[in-house]
Amino acid sequence: MPTFTWDVDPILARLGPVSLRWYSLLFVAVFLGGYWLLKWQVKRGDGDEEDAGDFIVYGVLGVLVGSRLGHVLFYDLDKALRDPAWVLKIWEGGLASHGAVIGLILAMWLFCKRRGIPFLEGSDRFAFSAALGATLVRVGNFFNSEIVGRLTNQTWGVRLPRFDRVPNPPLRHPSQLYEVALGLFVLGALYVADKKMGEEKRPRGALISLFFALYFPGRFVVEFFKEHQTHEPTPFLTMGQYLSIPAALLGFYGLYWSFKTRLPVGWARTEYDDEDDDEDESDDEDEDESDDEDEDRDDGDEDASDAKARPARRGKSTRDEDDEDDQDDEDDEDDEDDEDDDDESDDESDDESDDEDDEDDDDEPESSGQRAKSAARKPADKPKAPEKSPPKKAEPKKQPDDDDDD
Repeated sequence: MPTFTWDVDPILARLGPVSLRWYSLLFVAVFLGGYWLLKWQVKRGDGDEEDAGDFIVYGVLGVLVGSRLGHVLFYDLDKALRDPAWVLKIWEGGLASHGAVIGLILAMWLFCKRRGIPFLEGSDRFAFSAALGATLVRVGNFFNSEIVGRLTNQTWGVRLPRFDRVPNPPLRHPSQLYEVALGLFVLGALYVADKKMGEEKRPRGALISLFFALYFPGRFVVEFFKEHQTHEPTPFLTMGQYLSIPAALLGFYGLYWSFKTRLPVGWARTEYDDEDDDEDESDDEDEDESDDEDEDRDDGDEDASDAKARPARRGKSTRDEDDEDDQDDEDDEDDEDDEDDDDESDDESDDESDDEDDEDDDDEPESSGQRAKSAARKPADKPKAPEKSPPKKAEPKKQPDDDDDD
């Protein structure tokens, strides 16, 4: 079996205090290549090429934050608890690929939610970029002589003097190259499957599910040839294998669900669009302005109707006051006439009683009983009506002549 020694300087060039490392260069290639593949997929799905460029920001943050926190939580939690500031020293190394996957999933979910794109649609378009990233990152690990393989039976393998730091390094499995081969296999399988499924005729979710179903079972196998990392839960399986199991199961279920539902693909913004939001805002502003104009018009009509109604109310109130004055004058005249009639009737009754008294005096005197009866027959004076207001002074009427009495 072939053997070889890998003793390559991880620093490509030194520019004073600044060093350009192979790993950093390959990391840049991950984002540039991933952007090109994502743009190819988005454009093929009738999407906007700018969406691919916009996702790069989400993708970079998702990979850096997710891979760093993944390494801290899964492999070096004790060190992070002893020195919390070490978590931010990302340049010292310590990135976990499973953490990067989780960070990318969250980044894609947030991006799709804000753009109104179905999550599985965005994930499908990103499957090629994920496979390329998984391949190039392992090339960078190989240049850094890190994440090495286990020892072989000393008949074949690779010697890593920068890792073992001994005069005669032992032979190890080139596990980094195994994962490079795995990434290239998955990338080729995605391309062939995409062609076989008719490209844009494939069901939604098929590509990203195929990536999970191929890469993580392969990753589970490769972990048997990798040196154990820190904080291994059991001596039988590595942390990478435990994390690969749910991802592989998710991929198998995704393939089943995708071909069962067969949702059509297409880079369509189904929930909302930024331009639609702008149009909705402008429509709301127009409606507010029209409502204000209607309110102003209604206020003007009310003012005009009030202005027309005020003279009519003023004229009506004036007529009512005049009618009340006329009615008071008539009541006063009626009261005066009633008083005059009462005075005349009293005078007539007095005259008649005087004549009767004269006649009775000529006759025999009346008894007391007869005087009481005559007094009872005498009509009582009519009570006077209460005066509402001082009556006008009426002209005295002429007293009837004695001839009229006869």
